[in-house]
Amino acid sequence: MVKPLTFKGDKKAKKRKRTTTDQNDDDVPERQKKQFKASATSSDITTTAAAASNEEIEGEEHDDSWVSADTPSDVSGPIMFVLPTEPPTALACDVTGKVFTLPIENIVDGNPATAEPHDVRQVWVANKIVGTENHRFKGHHGKYLSCDKIGLFTASSDAITSLESFTIIPTFDTPGTFQIQTLRETFLTVCASNSSKANAAPEVRGDATEISFDSTLRIRMQARFKPRIKASKEEKAREKISRRELEEAVGRRLEEDEVKKLKRARREGDYHEVMLDMKVKGKHDKYG
Repeated sequence: MVKPLTFKGDKKAKKRKRTTTDQNDDDVPERQKKQFKASATSSDITTTAAAASNEEIEGEEHDDSWVSADTPSDVSGPIMFVLPTEPPTALACDVTGKVFTLPIENIVDGNPATAEPHDVRQVWVANKIVGTENHRFKGHHGKYLSCDKIGLFTASSDAITSLESFTIIPTFDTPGTFQIQTLRETFLTVCASNSSKANAAPEVRGDATEISFDSTLRIRMQARFKPRIKASKEEKAREKISRRELEEAVGRRLEEDEVKKLKRARREGDYHEVMLDMKVKGKHDKYG
């Protein structure tokens, strides 16, 4: 037998050893092979659908869109204080701890309810102080917002004291807006700059003793931290169950209205009771 020419450096082709499985495969009738292939394809589709569902849920968990806080209990995670200035500005700080107002660029038609940060200096991380109804606000550089006894704001503290503790109060006659109160019962407020420069940015102080338009602000936050949105997403996750999974749980094939009924029960919290009723019904139908 004539062999093909080979050259130095050529890779030798490895011969595939015939296994017992391969031999057995030849003995399997063509019809059974087709059935196995169809079964594998169905399994692949189910796996792919499950993976897509998981990706959708994970995507929702990493939702970085911005929404407005409606109540003080909503305020958590990355937030932005939208101040009552014209044009709208945000409370900001730099790495030295200086606190100032910074114009908002990501906003639609000047509407504070659409504002989003364009600069990390406008972002604060809000957390409730354990055992209290007060909040603390950490800047992008890891230091806490603080208001001293004369009403001067800074962001250079590493620890939480009464100066770094604030109460978020909903504005009585303007839903969706808040007052930021210190523990000395004074309020964060905006005021005209004392600078002699033209078009100087407004300033913020913490010594206002009364609620006013200048102390009324909005709080924007990331959607994934808002409790009601989180609850809605968890509810959606509970709804994501396939017909196959439901049929396996009940132990028989289900009609379309039964599938809808079980999915509705998962949302409403009586899934196990409804499933048990369907199991009992299936037994009655079988032996009745």
